[in-house]
Amino acid sequence: MQTVVAQSRLRELILDGTYPPGARLTETEAAAALEMSRTPVREALRALAADGLVRPSGRGVVVVALERGDLEEAYQVRGALEALTAELAATRQREGRIAPVDLVALRDLAAETATATAEGRFADAVRLNRRFHRLIAELGGNSIALHALERIWDQIQVSTLRSLVPPSRPAHVSDQHEELVAAIVHGQAGEAARVARAHVLDTHTVARGEEE
Repeated sequence: MQTVVAQSRLRELILDGTYPPGARLTETEAAAALEMSRTPVREALRALAADGLVRPSGRGVVVVALERGDLEEAYQVRGALEALTAELAATRQREGRIAPVDLVALRDLAAETATATAEGRFADAVRLNRRFHRLIAELGGNSIALHALERIWDQIQVSTLRSLVPPSRPAHVSDQHEELVAAIVHGQAGEAARVARAHVLDTHTVARGEEE
């Protein structure tokens, strides 16, 4: 249990930039920061290394970011997986296997994300955006796809943390979210997959242009 807690807390510190790419962290330092013994921290760091967020370095680890080519591939895989989970969610909705309350939650998350973005609350928008996409993956009902997406989302977030800025086209992002919700609600599997993939690839294109 302590290992799970240590892994979760260290992951949060990496994702929020407390430990940015290039930061070196030893077991002793991490244990002190978490006020835990070194054993669960050691296991937590091993798990984070397996997820690609850190790599061993001497007596500790270094937070890693994907190189540009690897990041490009990560977005491609993310696009394929989000297309799959959106298609599965729409199919399950068409078959009557999704509770109405879950669709309401999806709509609400899309609206909350749009509001946070429009109001300039970017940290909130990033958090809500991830919850929105995660809920779609959960509604898709494929646990392997969800697990793979969680890992890719983490790697992309760490790798783009320094360059994150409010989206240059917030209305376009919100419109795509609404299109995606509508496709899922109406059980349009092919359309849901198309919108989901386009949304991910658009996000990568905009982020890449802002880095340049």
